[in-house]
Amino acid sequence: MIYLVRHGEAAANWGEHPDPGLSTKGQLQAESAAQRLSDLGADNLICSPMRRCRETAAPFAQKLGRVTMVNPDVSEIVTPQGVEDRVTWLRDLMAGQWPDEMMAWRRGAYHAVCDLPDGTAIFSHFVAINAIVGMAKQDRSVLIFKPDHCSITRLEHDGNGGLCVAELGGDAVTKIL
Repeated sequence: MIYLVRHGEAAANWGEHPDPGLSTKGQLQAESAAQRLSDLGADNLICSPMRRCRETAAPFAQKLGRVTMVNPDVSEIVTPQGVEDRVTWLRDLMAGQWPDEMMAWRRGAYHAVCDLPDGTAIFSHFVAINAIVGMAKQDRSVLIFKPDHCSITRLEHDGNGGLCVAELGGDAVTKIL
């Protein structure tokens, strides 16, 4: 089993800070996720280089007695050059299908996860998790579901080098953009 974990609640949004850490609530969510991952038998971890993901992964890494491996392939989606309003761009993107120019990023995130051993927890982001789940479901929609902060989505290796969705994480009760 592979576990996709959305980061905990951030201390600021994109309009306020490009790389915020966790809020107090987010830190509590991270502690709870670490316990749930332990209970599920996760024994390995990687995370996005973004601060909110590293801080979310920290309690689980401490539980395992390991250093968190950072992998930029599971990071936040990069805003294309020339886009001045990220929030509007992201809202428009999430309302549709993956454009051809973003498919390489989506495939890169998916294949980075396909190559991981069972028992790995990946601490990532809303859009990245949707990209990976969408590839596993062979669905080109950008928004497959709304993973809540510290929700855990479970994936299984399909035996053919790919992944299938065993269980989606909890739906967001928080506002996305």
